[in-house]
Amino acid sequence: MKKIYNSVNIKISLLIIAVAIAAGTLFYTQGLIKRLQEREKEIVQLYAQSLEFIANSETQNSDITFIFQNIIQKIDFPVILTNSEGKVTSEIKGSGYNNIEIDPKLTQQQKIKFLQEKVRELAKIHPPINVKYKDVTLSKIYYGDSDLVQRLRYYPYLQIIFAIFFILIAYTGFNYLKKSEQSNIWVGMSKETAHQLGTPISSLMGWNEILKMNYNNPDKVLDASEEISNDITRLYKIAKRFSKIGSKPELVEDSPYEVIENVINYFQRRLPQLGKNVTINLTGDKNIKARMNAELFEWVIENLIKNSLDAIEHKEGRIDLEIKGNKKFVEIEVKDNGKGIEHKNKKDIFRPGFSTKRRGWGLGLSLSKRIIEDYHNGKIFVKQTIPNEGTTFKILLRAI
Repeated sequence: MKKIYNSVNIKISLLIIAVAIAAGTLFYTQGLIKRLQEREKEIVQLYAQSLEFIANSETQNSDITFIFQNIIQKIDFPVILTNSEGKVTSEIKGSGYNNIEIDPKLTQQQKIKFLQEKVRELAKIHPPINVKYKDVTLSKIYYGDSDLVQRLRYYPYLQIIFAIFFILIAYTGFNYLKKSEQSNIWVGMSKETAHQLGTPISSLMGWNEILKMNYNNPDKVLDASEEISNDITRLYKIAKRFSKIGSKPELVEDSPYEVIENVINYFQRRLPQLGKNVTINLTGDKNIKARMNAELFEWVIENLIKNSLDAIEHKEGRIDLEIKGNKKFVEIEVKDNGKGIEHKNKKDIFRPGFSTKRRGWGLGLSLSKRIIEDYHNGKIFVKQTIPNEGTTFKILLRAI
């Protein structure tokens, strides 16, 4: 339940961050638009003041031409000059408007009607600026927004739409990967269960046949009974391991050396069946202690030894386990002389479902990582790997 809450909190946090980014972008862009609009208004006011200056000083028409060439033609937003009542009249020539496309086929009256419609549109965008002569309004200047302002106005909304689109794609992809990973975990767990139970069950079936054939031979019955007891103990351990997955296991003070030694003894009895001459060695401090769960830690060591055995493709194999300690950690290294791990696969080996083996299901190392890091608050990683020379895994457990 805690993980569900964490997942919800992460999603809410991401949503809040996304909204904050969108709001910040919108606020910043609207600030830029306002500044540009103020500058454009200043340009129109300069135009109006120039006309007022000409009107007040009774200058010649050449001055109006100067204003048209140096101010009006450099304006990049729509501008229309009307009379004092806001009407476009026939007296207003080409200098009366700018940045407005008019069909050259239109008649003069049609042009005036078209411009009058534009005046109504521009009035909705900005209030007109008056051109005065001795406190009398001579004409009015209507203006709109430049192409840059219009683009900036829609830019944040487009950005938000693209961001939402991207988030939807990412969320869909994330869900797909998560479902695929969960599927791999379930398939892997079922196969791991079958694999874990298969060995002792097969052994029990074999000993059962021996009992049937030698029921009147006390010595063989006694030997079979002892091995059956070992396999039953093994089944009990497997059941305890799986019962602890998904719950917080109890950690107690224990000896990593003794736990690892038990695992090695289990493998030593089965090495001849593999057809490989592999030696497993354990060295280090026998008295060092750590807080651990023996059943789950055994599982980790078994997985690492199994990986090493699978990686050893030649007949002369070697697996070395070493235990060292310091004030902070108990360090366990598992080193083999197998084929090593390719560099491109190094970052994926702990991912559920990833396996380089033909019959592997990619759960052993994933489970090992979860047992060490989530349940024991430790670390597990590849310390060193060299193709065709071997791999060294390292485990760090909290020292007592």
